[in-house]
Amino acid sequence: MASLKKSAILLTLLAIVVKLSGFLRESIMTSQFGASHYTDGYIMAFSFITLALAMISGGFNNVFLPLYVKNKKEDPKKAEQSANGIMNATVLIFLVLSVIGYFIAPYLVPLIFPSAPADTEAIAISITQFFILFISAIALNGILDSYLQGRRIFVPSQVSKLVATIMGVVFVLLFSEQWGINSLAYGFIAGTLLGSAIQFYYLRKSGYHWQPTLKIEKKFGKTLLVLLVPSLLNSVVGQINMFVNKSFAASTGLDGVVTYLNNASMLVTIPHAIYGTTIAVIIFTLLSEQLDNPKKFQSTFFTGMQISFVTLMPIAVGLLLVGEQTLSFIFERGKYTAEDTHNAYLALVFYVPMIVTQGLQYIVSRSMYARGKTAIIFRISVTTIILNAFLNWLLLKPYGFTGLALSSSFVSVYYLVVSGFVVYKDFDRSELFKLLNLIVRVLIPTVIMAVPLYLLQKFTAITELYSLVQLMILIPLGAILYTGGLYVFYKDGFRQLLAIVKKRKKA
Repeated sequence: MASLKKSAILLTLLAIVVKLSGFLRESIMTSQFGASHYTDGYIMAFSFITLALAMISGGFNNVFLPLYVKNKKEDPKKAEQSANGIMNATVLIFLVLSVIGYFIAPYLVPLIFPSAPADTEAIAISITQFFILFISAIALNGILDSYLQGRRIFVPSQVSKLVATIMGVVFVLLFSEQWGINSLAYGFIAGTLLGSAIQFYYLRKSGYHWQPTLKIEKKFGKTLLVLLVPSLLNSVVGQINMFVNKSFAASTGLDGVVTYLNNASMLVTIPHAIYGTTIAVIIFTLLSEQLDNPKKFQSTFFTGMQISFVTLMPIAVGLLLVGEQTLSFIFERGKYTAEDTHNAYLALVFYVPMIVTQGLQYIVSRSMYARGKTAIIFRISVTTIILNAFLNWLLLKPYGFTGLALSSSFVSVYYLVVSGFVVYKDFDRSELFKLLNLIVRVLIPTVIMAVPLYLLQKFTAITELYSLVQLMILIPLGAILYTGGLYVFYKDGFRQLLAIVKKRKKA
């Protein structure tokens, strides 16, 4: 248990490093190429990579991992043979798809991103074809991650992700003059191959032996196929929404729009990515263990919602106040101008609600998964695709590219409200009143934090300072104001947050 706690802490730290390295990659990319058809085209092409990663890391892993672990306990030899057969078959399938995809990419990219500027479309097609050639290597990387998790080896997969990102940065710095934006793609694939080698090394070290077989135990294979289809569909819903958003963004015909939305959304997802890793360690395990005790389950669920709202609400409001300075510090250099920063901030303003809604959604969804309500989650997720496309169409004309960010926030709120209704209808009515009381009591210290920060920026010369200096002043001040307000107006939330921090330090 102690080793698992150490792994959990290390994974959290690595998740932060991986996320920050992503910002380093985007910062280097925009400094070299600005917000242009080059960066727009690359981001559009990379969408196909994130789709493949979602299918393997999410859809495939959610089904394969528990089956592999279960069968390994019953018959280790057959489980290893079936797992080898599945890995080999999956890589072969993706090899075939890579050949087909290479030739249909010139038709597929314009179909998904119609009305994109010609220069952007050409870049997207070229890089998409390159990525598709190595899609089997990307799939293998995700499968090796599943194998390692099945053997309780967690760190190499995070290291693999970090290597892929860092190699992209290195290639841009070394070869951008010769290869242009393609250097980023070449670096990512080189890093992916190196990451797969690292994972395979640790897999071999754990006693794994690769077998050149396609044989899969009948029951194992049948169960996998039955569960895999809905899991894959559920895993790609978010990616489909992403494709829809980027398609509408490209249809504006303006260079840099896709990049503005990408940079803003990356900043918004930092709290969720880091926070989700922490919650996975503390809350989700408790929910899974308390299914037979409704009172404890409801209490743990509320604790998760409480911690989420108490921590994410001030982050959301704080980012609204200092988002432009943050974007400036991360991206504004080289060919990425102050105007580009401001445009990204305009999108960020409309993305901000997602910081809170995604954090709360994490608790809501995990509680539904713990109770076996996967089908309901999928049905709700599918409706978000229709709603997202409609809102993009409705809001693009009056609000421009910022309307696409607003659409994403609306969809996120809808997803939370509908799934939250499903959860709370099975709870005691008092639980809903506890949630409403929580919202009101957290809003008070948030206002206490926000008003002085706003006035400080409005009526002093602090905004004339370098962006990093502003952040070094405003962020600690905001943290002190919010913590003080929380202690005065919501001591229960303050103590709960403090208890979690102490537990993590002790671990």
